[in-house]
Amino acid sequence: MLRFKILASVVPLLAAAVFARNEIGSVSHPCIALGDTSVELTSLFWTAGVHVAFTDDVSRATVRVQITDDADAADFAVVDDGASDEPSACQANPATRLITIAAQPVDDGPVIYLSADGPADFRVYVRSKTFTQKEAAALIVGAHGPHPLPLQAASL
Repeated sequence: MLRFKILASVVPLLAAAVFARNEIGSVSHPCIALGDTSVELTSLFWTAGVHVAFTDDVSRATVRVQITDDADAADFAVVDDGASDEPSACQANPATRLITIAAQPVDDGPVIYLSADGPADFRVYVRSKTFTQKEAAALIVGAHGPHPLPLQAASL
């Protein structure tokens, strides 16, 4: 009977470990490389250094991001339909900045108003199979966190 109790208590722990390993080791999170640093979205809330939130109310926003249909007019463009020139550009390293999308604003983190019109702090162009418009907006705002990173050398 004792063996059964031990087995019953170990199985959930093993399942949790497998789940956590798959989540932590996953490389499918949207990521951009900026020079020697990478900025990556993570679903692990507690590991993120920057927590962004989204709002539909422009008066609550701290950052306005416009989605544009013109890549030349954009401050940041995400086009990843082709093969990447730098397959290891977004590998995790000590300089990786982790960003998470929160349901509500956290610790005075940026609150993003995403729209197709109006004045904007950033303009993004997104044509991607792996990035959503929200994810691209979160990455660019996260890259411009408390210590902005240069965006001239971004790659996927």
